[in-house]
Amino acid sequence: MQTVLITGASAGFGKLVAEKLLAKGFTVYAAARRVEKMRDLESLGAHIMHMDVTDTESVNTGVAKVIEEQQRIDVLFNNAGYGSYGTIEDVPLEEIQRQYDVNVFGMGRLVQAVLPQMRKQGSGRIINTASVVGHVSTAVLGWYASTKHAVEAFSDALRMEVKSLGIEVVVIEPGAVKTEFDEVAFATLDSLDHAEDYKPLVAAFRKFTGDLYSKSPGPESTANAVVKAIEAKKPKTRYATTLDAKLLPRVKRLFSDKLFDKIVLSQMK
Repeated sequence: MQTVLITGASAGFGKLVAEKLLAKGFTVYAAARRVEKMRDLESLGAHIMHMDVTDTESVNTGVAKVIEEQQRIDVLFNNAGYGSYGTIEDVPLEEIQRQYDVNVFGMGRLVQAVLPQMRKQGSGRIINTASVVGHVSTAVLGWYASTKHAVEAFSDALRMEVKSLGIEVVVIEPGAVKTEFDEVAFATLDSLDHAEDYKPLVAAFRKFTGDLYSKSPGPESTANAVVKAIEAKKPKTRYATTLDAKLLPRVKRLFSDKLFDKIVLSQMK
């Protein structure tokens, strides 16, 4: 059975995918900073490990452990990441850098760590978690959405680079989903001291997005898409996993930028 390394496995998509793969008999290495949150996965048969994707040594040590114990890595589910909302002007540079270090550079560290082994095997599958906001950005989402735009571009380039090496690259694109994600993103938003000019917009965004998450689906459809991408003989390059993720990019293409802006801002009001 295949060996799968999952980052961000302490909650949300990562944890649910780990549970589903363990039930199917996969060898699962579950990695996250919060090891205590993965003890239940360990009881189900997962190999759990501490990994901080912002720390190159931590990433390399974890990947080396998988290779040493299994002599291969068949699938990397690059899932570690978080959301952080706020206006372009008001999010502190330190927070912007941290978002990129986790959501983009962390993904890059994992890819660079697993590729030598996958090239040696002549096979492998890398699955990167992006988002619908990698295609459709809005006010107050700018910095977070830009990290997911980067994941999309990164994945496109990587897919072409490793195509002839037997390695496949898949992008997972969820929309709004009920996990811990929204709590973290809103905590950052609520902690910021936005300029007075932005406060009405931020308040409208906060209410609109909060209502959206309250009605959003759970992580099941996204986790199922990841499992499908792992098991498929010929996976798709992208899986939009929620209704909004399937519809919003199509809707955006129907309108001019200015008209789409007007529609989005009217919804927030």
